[in-house]
Amino acid sequence: MFGFRHFSKFYISIAFLLLIVCIGIGGYIIIEGYNFLDAFYMTIITVATVGFEEVKPLSDPGKVFTAFLIITSFGTFAYAVTSISKYVIDGEFNQYFKNLKLSAAIEKLEDHVIICGFGRNGKQAAHVLKKHDKRFVVIEQKKEIIATITHKYSDLILEGDATQDEVLERAGIRKAKALITTLPIDADNLFIVLSARTLNPKLTIISRASEDNSDKKIKLAGADNVIMPDKIGGAHMASLVMKPDVMEFVDFITGQGGDNIRLEEITFENLTQEFQNKSIRELEIRNRSGANIIGFKTAQGEFIINPSADTKIIPDAKLFVLGTSEQINKLKELFV
Repeated sequence: MFGFRHFSKFYISIAFLLLIVCIGIGGYIIIEGYNFLDAFYMTIITVATVGFEEVKPLSDPGKVFTAFLIITSFGTFAYAVTSISKYVIDGEFNQYFKNLKLSAAIEKLEDHVIICGFGRNGKQAAHVLKKHDKRFVVIEQKKEIIATITHKYSDLILEGDATQDEVLERAGIRKAKALITTLPIDADNLFIVLSARTLNPKLTIISRASEDNSDKKIKLAGADNVIMPDKIGGAHMASLVMKPDVMEFVDFITGQGGDNIRLEEITFENLTQEFQNKSIRELEIRNRSGANIIGFKTAQGEFIINPSADTKIIPDAKLFVLGTSEQINKLKELFV
């Protein structure tokens, strides 16, 4: 990441160079009585050691001052030129403006998702979010991984350590909708969850865990859900043996089968006022949009499969709707 240390060295070099020039101009004006332009010219040819003739013969004090100026400015001038050249040639100048552009882009985001770590799990999360056209910011520490990122929102890659609060702040944590942390070390994920929950109490936090006992600790730290990829992968493979068609169908409707199948949640708050506190029968979602209600979450957090037509949509409740992209879009046009 382009650091403050590199940028400050650039400014220090400029400051030293300007200081030497000011000292030289002041000295020649006071000692030799030069006007400003002559003093500036003498200072530049002296500091740069180009060997041009002086404006007029120097007095003895002027010669001493010139010798002093050459001795003190030689190292400073060389340091300044080297630092400025390195800043431009090494791409640090471009990187600085790239970071400014990145910060400006993140500043405009709201309800985005932050992905901490771009390993296998982070890439898969980004792939699904991209399919649903959801904006996200990736925080990744390894330069070699960043260089391989070519996804749709590759302009929103933040190089840094996600366990640091200032990096989360730069990613727009206070305006984000959710955070997904997929780092391989559980302690790092725990630390990120603690920091994220403190910075944004309303944030939805999904964390990865590797060790058996880590999931409980990470949940206590503030994660809404903790995923253990090894356990889920093993259970999924076993289920494919026992009920292959069922599991393939579940994969199909949950995002693995293409862009045309969508499983969406509709909350009470999302519904327009005229449809709130209505029963499923009164909504007539199937007849109006073609989509199917396959599940319901009560205000108490209980899940109901194939809810009764008499079930009412009350505050804090949710509907789970399955349909094609066209059906879901029509449903949102009618009810949301």
